[in-house]
Amino acid sequence: MDEDLPRPKGDAASSLAKELLDPYSQDELAERIALLEAEIARIKAHQGKVAAHRMAADALFKPRSS
Repeated sequence: MDEDLPRPKGDAASSLAKELLDPYSQDELAERIALLEAEIARIKAHQGKVAAHRMAADALFKPRSS
């Protein structure tokens, strides 16, 4: 995928939110919840890394005060 192009509007989370859950059994729903919770944890960890990287970049390129 070309990183210069904008992201598509229909991302995976939006698609999942539209999916009917009626056909899933309780076990399948529990498995789905576990997978989504793991994905949330992965995203939060990445968000922390991005925030730390941004803070480091801001500190590096911050104009020095006289």
